[in-house]
Amino acid sequence: ADVIGIPFYVWDMAERFHTDVVDDFVAEYAAGRTPNPCLRCNEKIKFAALLDRAVALGFDAVVTGHYARLGPDGRLRRSVDLAKDQSYVLAVLTSAQLARSMFPLGDSTKARVRAEAARRGLAVAEKPDSHDICFIADGDTSAFLASRLGAEPGEVVDARTGEVVGAHQGAYAYTVGQRRGLRLSRPAPDGRPRYVLSITPATRTVTVGPAEALDVSIVYADRLVWTSDQRAGAIECGVQMRAHGQTLPATVSINGDQLIARLRQPARGIAPGQAIVAYQPDPAGDVVLGSATINHCELAQS
Repeated sequence: ADVIGIPFYVWDMAERFHTDVVDDFVAEYAAGRTPNPCLRCNEKIKFAALLDRAVALGFDAVVTGHYARLGPDGRLRRSVDLAKDQSYVLAVLTSAQLARSMFPLGDSTKARVRAEAARRGLAVAEKPDSHDICFIADGDTSAFLASRLGAEPGEVVDARTGEVVGAHQGAYAYTVGQRRGLRLSRPAPDGRPRYVLSITPATRTVTVGPAEALDVSIVYADRLVWTSDQRAGAIECGVQMRAHGQTLPATVSINGDQLIARLRQPARGIAPGQAIVAYQPDPAGDVVLGSATINHCELAQS
């Protein structure tokens, strides 16, 4: 701010952040879901609490360094730099929020932005990319959750045999699709690796099984945020269900506040609590149609 000669303000939003992002994160894991706190921060803090403050003070928009683009039509698109694209974590924004947002880095690559920062003598030119959750400094999510939820011992059960094959101190430490760190007391009868298939907080049960049992064909999601004019009928599009996950072809339908995605090919390890984002393929950059929070899935083999 000093270099380019603009005012610099600091607003303390720690309490709001803790309530809307950290507490939500803990509650979601306690309920057996896998949240993405970056989406919640964008939805509740950067483009809600911060935007409200900015508008009240007479500013036009909130400008961030997210790698995404807004076209003249106000539609959110993927970044030019697909490897750094962050449209997925911005897909929770409403049309009204997008109308007061700016993403100036979306038309550039990360390498070009670093080079520009270096040319201008900015210290952030060599700043490492951030990967961990910002409020968990050491990256140990399990320990963070344990410090807030305490020990909740339970059983790890094999889905095929019904046997108890392990124990845990908190089902919140697991997520659907997880393979490592299960600490199972006996191998599977066929010797193959086992993965977390489901989490049942009410009984503190973690169910494990083979990889193919993770394949899903239909995804049901709620908390819909839809910015496309197209809502009726079947919508052929691509869907992404992880921040840096693959985009899969699907047929999406909207029913009130619910999104239903029928995948053309099974997807593996999709966890409730994650976001599903629908994209309309476009040569100029895929357009975000909307997003929703995954509620449950239908297995491909059922």
